[in-house]
Amino acid sequence: MIASDLDRTLIYSPGALQLSAEDDDPPHLISVEILDGRPNSFMTMAAARRLAELSRVGTFVPTTTRTMAQYHRVRFPGVSPMYAITSNGGNILVDGQPDENWHRSTASAIAACGATLAEVKQELRVRSQDDWAIKRRVGDDLFCYIVVDLQYLPDDFIESWTAWCAERDWRVSVQGRKIYAIPLPLSKERAMTAVARRLGAHRVVAAGDGALDAGFLSAADAGIRPPHGELAAVNWQHPTVRVAERVGVLAADDITDWLADQLGLGSD
Repeated sequence: MIASDLDRTLIYSPGALQLSAEDDDPPHLISVEILDGRPNSFMTMAAARRLAELSRVGTFVPTTTRTMAQYHRVRFPGVSPMYAITSNGGNILVDGQPDENWHRSTASAIAACGATLAEVKQELRVRSQDDWAIKRRVGDDLFCYIVVDLQYLPDDFIESWTAWCAERDWRVSVQGRKIYAIPLPLSKERAMTAVARRLGAHRVVAAGDGALDAGFLSAADAGIRPPHGELAAVNWQHPTVRVAERVGVLAADDITDWLADQLGLGSD
């Protein structure tokens, strides 16, 4: 089983590509997501082909903090995942449809937290009333986040918001311009373990770049992360997790090649 985060691991927004104008051999990029009539996420053709190969010999399980609607916008060429984990583990999709039993069990665990989603959302609104907060969103009625203008984000906001959430069994993750508040029971590793059990998978390999990926990277038999993102920013290390060589969209080439090696396919 291959469990992989999507954004800034396999797919990249235009602002996250990190390509050099001096590159004599730029990669061939393909669009894998359209938003408002425009390409919103890309991957290299090499990574897309490799992912299709991986999906023929293993079970590829997208494992993302994206909501169900956001996940459904992504189209991988030649790949139709049977299982997907969305909403940071809050939903398990089977052939594109949510597993209602899983969703109910997750909602029950969240209900035991020290603050409800409504309370966290209200506190976040109070703390982010200035112009630097561009959008406020709720993800699948499980978590909330804001999109911010990083240039004007107050220096002490992340620290104070993290402390408030931690006292109430919630955690904070910063992913680009998005600042998430996630209840502790909502985790990718919990959902990944459940899917692996259903599949009877004897080995699980994983890839991810963010703080919310650390748990499932550690729980997998082996993992890989790019040299960018939240985990790279704090130099996060784990004995079974290696670091890809290249940054930006080219990291996906390194990641899919490594995954291929793990499945015995070898690299091109």
